[in-house]
Amino acid sequence: MEGGVFSAHKPTYLLLLLHIFLLALLPFKAISSPKTQAEALLTWKKNTFDSAPPSLTSWSLANLNNLCNWYAIVCDQSSKQVSQIDLSTFNIAATLTHFNFTPFLKLTQFNIRGNYFTGPIPSELGFCTNLTYLDLSSNSLEGPIPSSIGQLRELQHLDLSNNFLNSSIPSELGLCTNLTYLALVSNHLEGKIPSSIGQLRELQNLYLQMNFLNSSIPSELGFCTHLTYLHLSSNSLEGPIPSSIGQLRELQYLNLSNNFLNSSIPSELGLCTNLTYLALASNHLEGKIPSSIGQLRELRHLDLQMNSLDSSIPSELGFCTNLTYLDLSSNHLEGKIPSSIGQLRELQNLYLQMNSLNSSIPSELGFCFSLTYLDLSRNQLSGSIPLTLSNLSRIQGLNLSNNNLNGSFPTEIAFPRLGKFYLSHNNFTYNTFVGNSDLSKKNNKKVIIGGLVFVCGLFVVTTTIALILVFHKKTKCALKKINSAQNFENFESMILQEEVKFTFGEVVKAIDDFHEKYCIGKGGFGRVYKAELLSGQVVAVKRLNMSDSNDIPAINLQSFENEIRTLTNVRHRNIIRLYGFCSRRGCIFLLYEYLERGSLGKALYGVEGVTQLGWATRVKIVHGLAHALSYLHHDCSPPIVHRDVTVNNVLLESDFEARLSDFGTARLISANSSNWTHIVGSFGYMAPELALTMRVTDKCDVYSFGVVALEVMMGRHPGDLLESELSKSSKSMTEDNAELLLKDLLDQRLEVPSNELAKAVVLVMSLALGCIRMRPGSRPTMLYVAQKLSAQSLPSLPLPFGMLTINKLMGI
Repeated sequence: MEGGVFSAHKPTYLLLLLHIFLLALLPFKAISSPKTQAEALLTWKKNTFDSAPPSLTSWSLANLNNLCNWYAIVCDQSSKQVSQIDLSTFNIAATLTHFNFTPFLKLTQFNIRGNYFTGPIPSELGFCTNLTYLDLSSNSLEGPIPSSIGQLRELQHLDLSNNFLNSSIPSELGLCTNLTYLALVSNHLEGKIPSSIGQLRELQNLYLQMNFLNSSIPSELGFCTHLTYLHLSSNSLEGPIPSSIGQLRELQYLNLSNNFLNSSIPSELGLCTNLTYLALASNHLEGKIPSSIGQLRELRHLDLQMNSLDSSIPSELGFCTNLTYLDLSSNHLEGKIPSSIGQLRELQNLYLQMNSLNSSIPSELGFCFSLTYLDLSRNQLSGSIPLTLSNLSRIQGLNLSNNNLNGSFPTEIAFPRLGKFYLSHNNFTYNTFVGNSDLSKKNNKKVIIGGLVFVCGLFVVTTTIALILVFHKKTKCALKKINSAQNFENFESMILQEEVKFTFGEVVKAIDDFHEKYCIGKGGFGRVYKAELLSGQVVAVKRLNMSDSNDIPAINLQSFENEIRTLTNVRHRNIIRLYGFCSRRGCIFLLYEYLERGSLGKALYGVEGVTQLGWATRVKIVHGLAHALSYLHHDCSPPIVHRDVTVNNVLLESDFEARLSDFGTARLISANSSNWTHIVGSFGYMAPELALTMRVTDKCDVYSFGVVALEVMMGRHPGDLLESELSKSSKSMTEDNAELLLKDLLDQRLEVPSNELAKAVVLVMSLALGCIRMRPGSRPTMLYVAQKLSAQSLPSLPLPFGMLTINKLMGI
């Protein structure tokens, strides 16, 4: 009976359920209507935007029913609901915390790149399940990446780079199986790379560099067979390079540098035959360089420096005929330089220094006609210099020092473009060097002196006894004067490079116990002295009075010694060598390479600024400084932050090659921490965030580089320009300097650059302006700057040079 009653009322019951269901859907329709979306955007703007840019005036109550015409908003044509929000580079200071994502069910693109957003990434972002493009990069977002991001199953492009995100990479990212682009660069991410990343079978670009990831590289990466770019450098990754990486047959770019990877280089890398860029530098890799690397016929850049690779250089490298850059320096390679290297006709840079290579220089090296830089120093090479090197007409830097080479430098060899030339610590006899006239005189002089040593030897021996007798009579008179210098040998702590041929006592004696007449400079950290040793070598000595200075806090000497051991191993053509240090009785002494020409500041503001610092020279100086900082930041392990980049800390060689100096001093402050209790640096060059956060990052150096680059191009400190940048949040730069013509900003002492020089100057200025951005995350890395400045071809000008404004440059 009851069943019959229920059957009789069944249609009515089903209609009631359907009615209730439809009523339940009404709120969802309401909350995703154009009106509710407009209200959500207005609430967000009103409550969290510190100052909305003028372009967002269309976001208003008066315009509530015209959402699809709002600036930075794109609507779906059929539903009239928001499908795209693009607020990139609007200089907005706000948070995402109070943005109601719920109404935006049809949102496909959300872009707030290059702003000042702070706070966490809200988990509610996971409601926007139709998102295909999400870019939150170059802000100041912090906290973890929410696991709800795994709900975005349609996502193809995700960029969270250049923020302060921490915690680990959520494994839920592996659920976003449509991803083709994933970038989490320059955050504070730690822990492991989740194995679930292997589920991203459509992934083409993966950028995780410059974090604190500290696990092994998951073998599951080998399942991402569409990868073309893989960048994991500057982390703390350890363990082996997985052999599964050989499955990435479409891979073109692989950078695993600056980690703690060990084991050997897998031979399976030879299967990635589309590779053009391979960098494994600054790891703990050992064993041999696999011969399979010769299968990489498209390879242009190979960097394996600063590892523990042994065995010999494989002859198969000669098959990589597209190579332009090859760096195998600072390993334990032995044996011969293979003759097959002569097949690398496109090679421009070859660095094999600091190994144990023990053969002769192969004559086939002379067939590398494109070589501009060749460094074979600090090996055990023997024999004579082959005549075929005369073919290297483009060579600009040649270093064969610290080997066992003999004979004479062939007079038939001429290097018309040579700027740097090192032959010292070999067994050469007298010769004539033909090439750059200044170099000829300089090197001939050294070689002549060397040739006279034997002739003078006999004279020295015969007069030694007489001299001893003479000096014996003067010993008591001289003892008091020299005694204080000898006391410096009783140091508390001392570190010197192994190849240094002088003692600290000799240095102190050369400057008469730090007499004022030898002082060549004074700064916030102490005084600098010029010491001319008896051997003829000249060194710079920086004396730091730790106990007498209120500017320098107490340091952990052991910690500082560890830092110095690292810094003395720094080797780069654009960085002044730090020979070592000594500590004694509350003082610390740093020994540096000395350059006679002096600082960039001295040259820029002196007569040389007009007569010798033309546009080409200034571009060259900026180029050298960029490469020095790029090396410290990206090629040293651990990375080194200079902390005090100024025109006075850039020294110049005789050919105006820039050499960054003083990179050891600022590290006295809390060597094991990025947090300071004292601000170290020079006013006018310090990044603005330092005064607020006291937090040191590589982006502080980037800002200082930008200031120096502008100063070099402008011929004056860019104070007004920096103040304008600082006041952007309250007053648009367009109202101040944005419409200023570039030609009026440049050093008026020089003629306006033209043709290729004009392009080079524009490139330097545009990069410099990017480096002084207020928000650290929006500044480029020094690696990026150095690569841009080293590009083979310069970008064309968007307008005639005389019409270019600062505003236009900031958009290049």
